[in-house]
Amino acid sequence: MKDIEQILKILPHRFPFLLIDRIIHVDPPPGPVWVGRKIKALKNVTFNEPFFTGHFPHRPIMPGVLIVEAMAQAAAYLGHRPVTPETKMEVLIASIDNARFRKPVVPGDQLIITVECLKDRGSVYLFKAEAHVDDQLVAEAEMMAKTMPSEVQP
Repeated sequence: MKDIEQILKILPHRFPFLLIDRIIHVDPPPGPVWVGRKIKALKNVTFNEPFFTGHFPHRPIMPGVLIVEAMAQAAAYLGHRPVTPETKMEVLIASIDNARFRKPVVPGDQLIITVECLKDRGSVYLFKAEAHVDDQLVAEAEMMAKTMPSEVQP
């Protein structure tokens, strides 16, 4: 398990846009090609999320685009490859395909996000992502991502 401090070392996101609370499991790198590598992450959805103020005041629902962003952040964590301390790499989403939203996500829900690497071309990945609440599929998407050197050094 990876806690928030370990997530902050990998992902560049910060409040209010860090949408992963914990990494439950990451398959170890199988070798130079990461096809089949998986991650499971957790997002606790609370009424205190800033987006609930306006989406929607009478019936708070987590915006689908933020569910996709949470899945993308899990994919970015999965696609992160260690480099030298002088070079920090970021994983940037290049495309999102076949996004589907099956059920609303509301305060009190716990998103369990699973991401699997389907293709690995060295600096370009294809991921399949799913988000579940209480073992029910609430969202899914395929994402293509690319690694790039970070403009901002820690």
